[in-house]
Amino acid sequence: MTPVERVRRYLAQFPYHIEIYEFDASTSTAKLAARAVGVEVGQIAKSILFLVGEEPVIVVTCGDLKVSQSRLKQHLGAKGKVKMADAEATMALTGFPPGGVCPFALPQPLRVLIDASLKRFPVVYIAAGSPHSAAPVTMEQLLTITGGELGAICS
Repeated sequence: MTPVERVRRYLAQFPYHIEIYEFDASTSTAKLAARAVGVEVGQIAKSILFLVGEEPVIVVTCGDLKVSQSRLKQHLGAKGKVKMADAEATMALTGFPPGGVCPFALPQPLRVLIDASLKRFPVVYIAAGSPHSAAPVTMEQLLTITGGELGAICS
C-alpha cells in the first residue's frame, strides 16, 4: 500500500469526506504546495518532525511561519536539545518521505502539536503521504484526526 493510500484509508474512518489531491508538480515545500493548490503559503499546513531530547514530536504549522525551539520546549515541558529530524529518521518514524509528511496515519503513535496560527484560515492543506499530494482540512478536523494538542509553537 502506498503512503497516500494509507492516508486515504485512515481518513475513511472519519465522517469528513476529505479528498486527497495529487499533483504532477511537487508539493514538497510550502511555497511549491501553495502554487500547486492555488492558495497563499500560510494556508499550507506543514508537518515537521522534531526530536526534543529523544522524543519525536510532529509540529503542524502554517507554511509561512517558523517553529520556535524555545516555545516548543516550553509547551512540552522539556529540557535538552531540539533538532529537526533528518530524512532517514523522518521516514523511519512517520512512514512518509520529507515533503510528504502527514500528521496522521503514522506507523506508531507520535505526539502531534498543532500551532494556533492555523486558526487564521477556514481550511488548510496538509501533505497526504507524498511530496505531490495535499488534502484540505479545517482546524477542528485536524485536531480530531491527529488527536493533536493545540499550542502556540511559532514566534
